[in-house]
Amino acid sequence: MKILVINAGSSSMKYQLIDMTDESVIAKGNCERIGVDGHFKHKTGDGREYETDVVMNNHTEAFVQIKNALLDENYGVIKNLSEVSAIGHRIVQGGSLFSESTIVTEDVIKGIESLIPLAPLHNAAHVQGIRACLEVFGKDVPEVVVFDTAFHSTMPQKAFMYPVPYEYYEKYAVRRYGFHGTSHRYVSQRCADLMGKDIKDLKIITCHLGNGSSITAIDGGKVVDTSMGLTPLDGIMMGTRTGALDPSVVTFIAEKEHFSPTDMDTVLNKKSGLLGISGVSSDDRDVTAAAESGNERAQLAIDILEYEILKYIGSYTAVLGGVDAIVFTAGIGENQYTHRENVCKKLAFAGVKVDEEVNKKSIRGVEGRISAPDSKVDVFVIPTNEELVIARDTMKLVQGD
Repeated sequence: MKILVINAGSSSMKYQLIDMTDESVIAKGNCERIGVDGHFKHKTGDGREYETDVVMNNHTEAFVQIKNALLDENYGVIKNLSEVSAIGHRIVQGGSLFSESTIVTEDVIKGIESLIPLAPLHNAAHVQGIRACLEVFGKDVPEVVVFDTAFHSTMPQKAFMYPVPYEYYEKYAVRRYGFHGTSHRYVSQRCADLMGKDIKDLKIITCHLGNGSSITAIDGGKVVDTSMGLTPLDGIMMGTRTGALDPSVVTFIAEKEHFSPTDMDTVLNKKSGLLGISGVSSDDRDVTAAAESGNERAQLAIDILEYEILKYIGSYTAVLGGVDAIVFTAGIGENQYTHRENVCKKLAFAGVKVDEEVNKKSIRGVEGRISAPDSKVDVFVIPTNEELVIARDTMKLVQGD
């Protein structure tokens, strides 16, 4: 069975074609700058690459590019669209409507549309992606939607409710939803596999650290708390996002600078975080390099980031009543070994001990345990694979499992 995984953004559409026989990636690529000037990249599993500038006015036109690339005489990987058995879509916001992956129907599409106010750019793009697939493939090819928020739906009410008047929860569904759920789900299960234990017997803290970051507490395979909230702005400091802060900071700055809500939203989401503190970049690699060259603000940004990661791991250890394993994943989590080392050194009181040499070598896709043999808590680096989770869910649902 070959499954096409789609991740549609507001102006992009990433894809992977996965052969579920051995879970290998046959082809992958990205339609970029949809509705602007357009750029398309395609790469096959055997190393053939195709890249071109091409105008794509909407997601349907982008999907036509994907179809053509998959069938191309020189760069294609299938001879007929009928080889694609199903399509799986990543959906950012499932709200309280969707607590698990589901097969696409018109009612499901309408449900995703109803949640657009909670994720305006993402969910609107996802709907466009689903309809684009329907238009190109037709209704005979089953489609499945996998929600980033679904894994977090096991959070207890005491963790997901905000202490604002209850009527706002009833009227507008204001609550903590959490994001990166598909990633947290994959790496937590993979962690249990690597430990040779049933995830139901484990307390795990997963750290998805990238340009967007979130940390999640998982008890017995179920999420009990996560750092992102109503939107992906909450939690630890990120590339351009503030993370959690005193709400009065928002109103104070808005009043002083005469900012509109939209202006303030831009400051919080696009001008803060690593970029705002360092003044150098939103990319952790650039900020780290600047810090190593003596840039004090860049070093401060790194210090804040590591401090906040430490705070969440510490608080979630208390929430879980102990921790069996800590997992680092995503761009920063998988590659910035210094952050992992500095955070784990501060967790020595909890029995965490990292093998520094193994940690340094665990970058660029290397998976495995980085904790020392005598560490009381296992620490892992596990490259995330959200596309594989989506493909697996799609196959299960299509096969009626």
